Order: sequence, then structure tokens, then C-alpha cells
Amino acid sequence: MLRIHGNARSRAFRCIWAAEEAGLPYEVVPVAFGPGMAEAVRRVNPNGKIPALEDGSLTLFESLAINLHIAAKAGAPLMPAGEDASRTLQWTLWGATEAEPAAMQWAYNTFILPAEKRDASQAAAGAAALGQRLAVLEAHLAAGGPWLLGAAYGIADCNLAGVLYGSWANGFDYAPFPKTRAWLDACLTRPAALAARKLREG
Repeated sequence: MLRIHGNARSRAFRCIWAAEEAGLPYEVVPVAFGPGMAEAVRRVNPNGKIPALEDGSLTLFESLAINLHIAAKAGAPLMPAGEDASRTLQWTLWGATEAEPAAMQWAYNTFILPAEKRDASQAAAGAAALGQRLAVLEAHLAAGGPWLLGAAYGIADCNLAGVLYGSWANGFDYAPFPKTRAWLDACLTRPAALAARKLREG
């Protein structure tokens, strides 16, 4: 039994989605935001952040690393082998290092921070930076698809769509990136994604 420490309104959403895609039994060990959160999870994540995973004697932190572990347990097609395994790592790390910082800069200054603390110039800079990254993704999807690695949906799609979920759900302008928008729509309306979204959005 996978034990996912966190709550669906955090990055644990990504791990819940991955567990649903993998068809593996899991439970969410609820951890609330606020004072005391760090101490509540420090046993399984020394960083004092969520999510964290317990799988038998294994403990893991970092949501996308947790997802790669979950996918590896499920095997293909969620976690492909060979060169596609390397491409899975590529797109997962690209999501974390290229897409997410820009998406979060936009998000903090658009809907996360209280209105009086938002900086419109920071929101615009984040949107511009994210647009540059999405142009790369758009070109990739236009050349292949419908999924990141071609014909089969995999954990790379889950991971990157999980990173972009906040922008997708909160009004980022995807009109200049129709292939990306169609891919995100397809990812985030899969049955496993809808199950995870029900926990997050309900």
C-alpha cells in the first residue's frame, strides 16, 4: 500500500493522480497546511514539506520522483523502457526546471498571493517566460503526439501536465498554443486525473 503524505491541494495531487493511473492501492495520510506542518512530515521528509511517500521500507520526497517510482512499479506503458525511459526523465526534469519556475511566478502573482501582495510586472514576466517554454512544447507536440512520447500516454505526460495544472485551471492564456491546450485537456480529463481532481477541487 502506497502512503502519500500530504493533501490534494498540494503537489501531492500529482502523486494521487499517478497512483490512480498506475492502478495501485494507496492511501492519503492527511497533512494540513499551516503551523506544525513541517514537524508533521519531517519523519518521512526531512525538508518538512509535502508530499512524501512511504512504500514499505522506502520513503521518498519530491513529487515527480515519487511519480517515477510509482510508474516504475506499474511498468509499461506508464513507465516505458529503453530510450523512451530516458525521454521520460527528460520531460519530467524539463517540467521541474523549465516550466514550473515560470508557471509559479505567474501563479503567485495572479491567484495564489493575496491581491494586495501581487505584482503585475512579476505576473507578466512569469507569463512571458512560461510562453517561451510552451513554444518548445508546442513544436514538439506538433511534430509527433498525441502524447509526449508519441502514441502512448505515460508518466511523462502525467508529470508535465501536473506541473502545468495550476495554469490550466486558473486562466493562463493557452490560445497561442493549441496543441498544448489539446494535450493538457486530454491529460486532465482522463479518468485517473478526474479522480485526483475530485479530491483537489471538490
